[in-house]
Amino acid sequence: MMVGAAPFGVIFGTLVTASPLSLWHGQLMSLAVFAGSAQFIAVGLIAGHASFAVIWATTLIVNLRHILYSATLAPYVAHLPARWRWTLGALMTDEVFAVAYAHYQKRPPGKTGPHYFFGSGLAMYLNWQLWTLVGLVFGAAFPGLQSLGLDFAMVATFIAIIVPQLVALRFVAAALAAGVLSFAWQGWPYKLGLLAAVVVGVAVGMLLTMLEGRLHPQERTQ
Repeated sequence: MMVGAAPFGVIFGTLVTASPLSLWHGQLMSLAVFAGSAQFIAVGLIAGHASFAVIWATTLIVNLRHILYSATLAPYVAHLPARWRWTLGALMTDEVFAVAYAHYQKRPPGKTGPHYFFGSGLAMYLNWQLWTLVGLVFGAAFPGLQSLGLDFAMVATFIAIIVPQLVALRFVAAALAAGVLSFAWQGWPYKLGLLAAVVVGVAVGMLLTMLEGRLHPQERTQ
């Protein structure tokens, strides 16, 4: 996961060098925001002279998926003190969620401490800062980095996150619904198509889960 995030961080740093932002603005964004997709969108909107309200609303919409991540992990961290829950929430990313969820699935809810989750999040956080800095320092010297297709590494990372989770029909159906609709609705403004596709995917998964529960009430669902 950390290797996949590396070129993403470099490309972000490179984009900052070509935007109205100063280099320290880019590093500060990685330190404070720590959300690759939102940072890419924010830099693009800033370069296009969008208003603060548009930038804020768009990045908020893109990051709403973290609500789903938090709801999924809530049973495993609900017993932790608030200071730990806040810290883990701040370190949440797509990659960290995948690693933490895979770890928690092997253990009963409420029986695991925060350290594995925290270690994964901290490692990814430091990794993101490092590669953002590399992009900021060397991006201006290598302006053609964006044309090398390095951003495919993040696509591969997301594939690695999703595929191991497709262990039941409802997961496959939810992923297909969200994937097809996100492609079909990619022209919607402010990434609303992505958000709508995620909502539909979740609804499909929940519906199939309910149907499985009614058809096989004695079987333990996955």
